[in-house]
Amino acid sequence: MKYVLVTGGVVSGLGKGVTASSIGLLLKACGLRVTSIKIDPYLNTDAGTMSPFEHGEVFVLDDGGEVDLDLGNYERFLDIKLTRDNNITTGKIYQFVIDKERRGDYLGKTVQVVPHITDAIQEWIERVAVIPVDGKEGPADVCVIELGGTIGDIESMPFIEALGQFSYRVGPGNFCLVHVSLVPVLNVVGEQKTKPTQHSVRGLRGLGLTPNILACRSALPLEENVKEKLSQFCHVPLASIITLYDVSNIWHIPLILRDQKAHNAILRALNLHGNTREPMLEEWTSMAKICDTLHDPVRIAMVGKYTGLSDSYLSVLKALLHASVACRRKLIIDWVPSTDLEDTTEQESPDVHEAAWNLLKGADGVLVPGGFGDRGVQGKILAAKYARENNIPYLGICLGMQIAVIEFAQNIMNWQDANSTEFDPNTKHPCVIFMPEGSKTHMGGTMRLGSRRTYFHAKDCKSAKLYGNVNYVDERHRHRYEVNPDLVMKLEKSGLAFVGKDESGSRMEILELPSHPYYVGVQFHPEFKSRPGKPSAVFLGLIAASCGQLDVLLKAPVVDYSLPSKLVTRNSYSTAKVYQNGHAKHPPNGTYYGNGNGVHA
Repeated sequence: MKYVLVTGGVVSGLGKGVTASSIGLLLKACGLRVTSIKIDPYLNTDAGTMSPFEHGEVFVLDDGGEVDLDLGNYERFLDIKLTRDNNITTGKIYQFVIDKERRGDYLGKTVQVVPHITDAIQEWIERVAVIPVDGKEGPADVCVIELGGTIGDIESMPFIEALGQFSYRVGPGNFCLVHVSLVPVLNVVGEQKTKPTQHSVRGLRGLGLTPNILACRSALPLEENVKEKLSQFCHVPLASIITLYDVSNIWHIPLILRDQKAHNAILRALNLHGNTREPMLEEWTSMAKICDTLHDPVRIAMVGKYTGLSDSYLSVLKALLHASVACRRKLIIDWVPSTDLEDTTEQESPDVHEAAWNLLKGADGVLVPGGFGDRGVQGKILAAKYARENNIPYLGICLGMQIAVIEFAQNIMNWQDANSTEFDPNTKHPCVIFMPEGSKTHMGGTMRLGSRRTYFHAKDCKSAKLYGNVNYVDERHRHRYEVNPDLVMKLEKSGLAFVGKDESGSRMEILELPSHPYYVGVQFHPEFKSRPGKPSAVFLGLIAASCGQLDVLLKAPVVDYSLPSKLVTRNSYSTAKVYQNGHAKHPPNGTYYGNGNGVHA
């Protein structure tokens, strides 16, 4: 087994996760099998109990693991299925060691950070690295490990020590360290400054790790004299200094790594040159370029409670982007804080209320994502009502599906107090109830988590057609509440169709409003399995409906995007080749994806 370690220096937020994902993709394009591990130095056992404002979204794996959002990047770039053990945290390691101590496994020894914690870290890495994640038998060729945080952080010291020992133990030719650092430009001076990276590398070497490759984040490509200076003072060969400059979308990152021959530097460090080919990234290159050339806009109103931090909905944004590229549309996100739609905001801040409603009314489609707690729920209900009454395409995910049920019960069935017991425990019409197997006392890992099977109960519904007319689909879940099965018959008699259910038939998974152009709610989180070139079915349905392509999309089960001017058909598991379709002026506001100077993807 070969190992690539990605560390970060100077400041956080440099894009280590995207860098690690891009390195993995590049090595995969060279013909190698790749797996990934993310190390998070926080004490939480997993990401499940952390606020999205604190740490971004919680990414859910097939096995129910609630993990860091960077594992989502790994899965999307590498098209693999990771396990909960691919996310190592300080909490997991200490819990593992303390459990061993309580069993007496250490035979009375004094349990210490060195060697017991550091040994546990190394054992964990070696054990997880050989777990196949690409659907094939046997271990991968290379494991890409990302160490979260910044070199010098107190909480990451045990991991640094363990990885230093690990690199020595596996030996030269089996371990490659890629250090991601910042090369800023001071406006006063106007030149690229190398001193922060020099200090970062010096600190890294002082901790027992020597970088093989420097990946330097900067606004523009590094000047040659700057690279020479870094090579001289950081003791890294010139050919192993890579610039990660700002790009229009992150799909370009693997390409700029390839163009700078980063794979050659990594393969040299790992003694793999004779076993690989030149990276094959033709489809990825085409996708990245096409994403930049899209002009016809599709505007989606994202109605949620965590709109202040886009990372809170990272996978949702990725899934929307994958679908919009497949439909050859430039994605524009209008962030609508759900509380701003409510009557209380109208009284307290009428301008804010009006602006939120203007965004909602100007959207081509509406998406209400998952969430917890009662803040902003009334605003989400108002958004669902607006979409239903005005034939605006709507997709509700998890809580967004439950919101659609509550709104329907309140305004179509005239159950004025209809609600979820999460928000009103005493409601006379509990449309959404707490799941019997859930826990109200322990938060972490006690929900319905991971991959579950949904069976279609209506073959002619939009959802079944979007999924390719299959009998069932496996999607990932993360919820404590569900639609009340005792009220399903009454809801269906009033016009709401539950077209997807679990194996027992009592748990509602997919709802549709047959009289509506596209009004879909799903209890699962389809965004977690969306991939570049393989967009999620219901997200593709939302985007297609929002730009008038849904009827074409539903006519046949296979997509052929080889024609530059029109969308032909679809298969939810095909790799789509997409092309620019026309030109349009950019709308006056909104968040743009796929063009400009950002790094969205």
